[in-house]
Amino acid sequence: MSKRGVIIANTGTPDVPEADVVRAYLAEFLQDPRICPLPAPLWKIILHAFILPKRAHASAEKYRQIWTSQGSPLQSGMASLAHKLQASFNEQDKATLVQHGMSYGSPSIEQALGELKAEGCDELVVLSLYPQNALSTTGVVADKTLAALNALDWHPQTKLVGYYSAHLLYLEAITASIRAAGFDSSAGDKLLFAFHSIPVRDIRNGDDYEDKARATANAVARLLELDVQDWALGFQCRFDKARSWLGPFIPEALRTLGTPRGRLFVVAPNFSIDCLETLYDIDIELRQQVCEDPALQIESDRFVYVPCLNDADAHVELLTDIINSVNAEN
Repeated sequence: MSKRGVIIANTGTPDVPEADVVRAYLAEFLQDPRICPLPAPLWKIILHAFILPKRAHASAEKYRQIWTSQGSPLQSGMASLAHKLQASFNEQDKATLVQHGMSYGSPSIEQALGELKAEGCDELVVLSLYPQNALSTTGVVADKTLAALNALDWHPQTKLVGYYSAHLLYLEAITASIRAAGFDSSAGDKLLFAFHSIPVRDIRNGDDYEDKARATANAVARLLELDVQDWALGFQCRFDKARSWLGPFIPEALRTLGTPRGRLFVVAPNFSIDCLETLYDIDIELRQQVCEDPALQIESDRFVYVPCLNDADAHVELLTDIINSVNAEN
């Protein structure tokens, strides 16, 4: 009887919110060939001499503000989701083992693959937890997976799942999470879809992330039966100002959306598990910026961040269906 191994993959997180650990994590992340904006030798000098000394301390402070008693929200969220996925397959009497792995930091994708190899798996599904694929996310997971399989000299029947933004269960889960947070357009609430930005260069190189992001927002808006004036889409987290980044950026999107009669809801559909980019960049930093903007006139209690799907039952159901569908196609 064949044994299937499953890896759910995400970007990663430092193990502790300390500057030296965060610096090592950022160095690994920012030196990835798909991430670095300059030729590697030059970028390495600039990164270590100028960028990391400043960013490591600033990022560590941000991580400290979102850290929990369980540690990194991304790490604990991934572990919990993997545990619930394993339980889901156990209930189906599937010969399936689930691990979670990170592109950067630990547990690495190679570590997760090593665990599955040791368990004798002969089939492998690697599911990147990025509903909208991008060269800098799903592309990295593919790179790391193939390199690790070669390093381990392991060659199981392998399927890489790169995106699932059009999956009905995904769209319904995002829609339900917005409603569960209390969104009510009839009460004057407005909705902002926040997506992570990527360099325009990647789009010119064939990345269709923008198309999938916009398709996701449009599909969820239809499911919520929203009028066009009740929602907007914006991009966040550009790394630098030297390169062109995908927009419109969130401040511009909010100006277009205008001040809601009710509350402002913000959802980040391209993140599966809450992390620094959602818990700090949106729920802390963006909240503060919005509340301090005299043009918007939105108090803190009228700013509502909609959590990621995390380890919710609807998320487990979605991922279980995706993984089982992969095997049904083979």
